[in-house]
Amino acid sequence: MVSVAVTGGIACGKSLFCQLLSRMGAETVDTDDIVRGLHGAGMKGAELVGSVFGPEFLLPGGATDRAALGALVFGDAVALKRLEELLHPLVMDELRAWKEKKTAASVKVAQIPLLFEKGWHGDWDVTVCVTAREDIRMRRLLARGLTEAEAERRISAQMTSAQKAAMADVVIHNDGTEAELEATARELLKYLENK
Repeated sequence: MVSVAVTGGIACGKSLFCQLLSRMGAETVDTDDIVRGLHGAGMKGAELVGSVFGPEFLLPGGATDRAALGALVFGDAVALKRLEELLHPLVMDELRAWKEKKTAASVKVAQIPLLFEKGWHGDWDVTVCVTAREDIRMRRLLARGLTEAEAERRISAQMTSAQKAAMADVVIHNDGTEAELEATARELLKYLENK
């Protein structure tokens, strides 16, 4: 089994790339889904949010009030750092358990937006960075309903695509069509299965 971590900047197409790999037989997981699960009622993430930030950040059923928590942490760097310190070890535990679980899949792919920022790249056999030209990323973000200023802020708040690409084992350029990205995904999967 080959373990793969896929990363990339916002609107580069890493989610689509992982979906394509999944359709072709790779087993995939998304750390954003893991985080959402941890915030559910009775889950460890929600419990930690309630105990550290206060019960006002929980919904009546016990799940994290993600809107309230988001409003706090995205305006307060100290609170964001504290939240990450609470949740990231839980996310990493979930990722390791998923990776170690025996399945029929010969390739396991995890989508990890902050792979390099958090220093998690050493845990994977292969790291992949999906990139796209700045104008294409901007067009995609505008299509999602963001203003140009909001899109620029989100792009500039992240490690650059060039920095991520320089650290990755494989770089995927997603500047073309979905069919071209699919062909690239198929080629990568064939390479990984023969690794």
